Amino acid sequence: MDCYKTIDTEGQGTYTEKRSKFLAFSHHVETAEEVKTIVDSYRKKYYDARHVCWAYMLGPDRTDFRANDDGEPSSTAGKPILGQINSAGLTNILIVVVRYYGGVNLGTGGLIVAYRTAAAEAIATSHIIEKHVEEIIEYRFTYPQMNDVMRIVKDLSPRIVSQEYEGASCVIKLAIRRDMAPQLNERLGKLNF
Repeated sequence: MDCYKTIDTEGQGTYTEKRSKFLAFSHHVETAEEVKTIVDSYRKKYYDARHVCWAYMLGPDRTDFRANDDGEPSSTAGKPILGQINSAGLTNILIVVVRYYGGVNLGTGGLIVAYRTAAAEAIATSHIIEKHVEEIIEYRFTYPQMNDVMRIVKDLSPRIVSQEYEGASCVIKLAIRRDMAPQLNERLGKLNF
């Protein structure tokens, strides 16, 4: 699979049921550390809320995911949020739903509907994009080869991740669509002969 869907803008949604208010926020994330930082910021910002529930999905293959009920009955918050991420086929996304308790218990069914609906609204207000799975290629070369390397970069249009120059030796890191990586490797490899 060379493509995946993610978001590039933050989305927001709200849902109110029996005076309980659910505030949902979607974020583009790349790492579990980012998830922790964002969730912690919501806990601080909404310190007076009863629950800060969340779910995330990471990676183009969509195998790194977690859901958290934050004190709600088991599987009534994180799982419905994750379900919305899955039904939209998204990855590299975090959805946080903040709940202000309204004094009336919603029951497990009511909670599932509330968290699912709030998460769906956050996704609906996000901008969904399709991205290509990239492969990172590191290439070492001598300074006199610079023009040849840059000609290949111009032809194949990989994203330049980093460049380092130390005397006459150079290192370039390039990110390119996975299906074009063999072609880039082959062209760079021919420069050494």
